[in-house]
Amino acid sequence: MKRTEKQAEIAALTESFREADAVLLTEYRGLTVEQMKSLRRALGAGVRYHVAKNTLAKIAAKEAGLEAIADDLTGPTALAFVTGDVASAAKTLKNFAKENDKLIVKAGVMEGTRLDADGVKALADLESREVLLAKAAGALKASLVKAAFVFKAPATKTVRTVDALRAKQEAAA
Repeated sequence: MKRTEKQAEIAALTESFREADAVLLTEYRGLTVEQMKSLRRALGAGVRYHVAKNTLAKIAAKEAGLEAIADDLTGPTALAFVTGDVASAAKTLKNFAKENDKLIVKAGVMEGTRLDADGVKALADLESREVLLAKAAGALKASLVKAAFVFKAPATKTVRTVDALRAKQEAAA
């Protein structure tokens, strides 16, 4: 690889590190080309799964301010640049690793914080963004319904009391 090609690759990797919401590192040794294609398809459009030379990736990570993962860039490493739902990408990697024991989730970085392999697996156990948003919306709706009931209760109680007094006066008369 020529020096200009290396510089271009470093610039592209640095940009990818900066744009990604998270970067997940995997070891892909022993996976076939078909398995790699299958993994890329499973990860979806929000994830760019890229194999890069470790020395170039280390330089790019340092330039992007992600020195925390520089030590993890050893051996055959593929980088998953995640834009969007990080939990679903981690879940896809975890599930693929269950089916293909040659894929090893090594580490990751999210919002500048390094995640070890267990951290990435814990991230994979989170529910998807849509499910969490639906739960939050349900909790808010429940709170609003309770508030509406509380505001409505005094008026209902007053109407019942007046109706009971009217019925009592009619019965007395």
